[in-house]
Amino acid sequence: MIKAIQKFFDDRFEGSGDTPHDDHALRLAAAALLFEVAHADYDLDSAEQDMIHALIADQFALDKEETTHLLSLAEMEARESPDLHGFTTLINQHWSIEERIRLVEKMWQVVYADGRLDDHEQHLMRKLQSLLHVPHRDYIAAKLRHKPA
Repeated sequence: MIKAIQKFFDDRFEGSGDTPHDDHALRLAAAALLFEVAHADYDLDSAEQDMIHALIADQFALDKEETTHLLSLAEMEARESPDLHGFTTLINQHWSIEERIRLVEKMWQVVYADGRLDDHEQHLMRKLQSLLHVPHRDYIAAKLRHKPA
């Protein structure tokens, strides 16, 4: 698994010089958390998949092929990871509070992509808010901004 991840980043970003390997791991961690949120209700539908694809492509300025490969690895990593701490610890170490709040915003977009909030999604979002050390007011504000009317 680790070799596949490393090969993906080496193949696509070697020689660009402007994206250190830590950034690759952070991209993977962020994408894996979006998949965790999407899977929380045990129903990953096409609206959620499309939302994750668009959010990751936009945030990291990846083309369609790069995004697809990254998301494939992220989904596999999310499935195989025993917990969320590895992802959140890495993000907490390298991202500012503003970047983590933007990630929570993206998570809410994924949660509401199917038009509803499941109890399992709510529980996971609260857990991630705590693990990412996002202030409660920012968590609630993000939730309300993306809640369907």
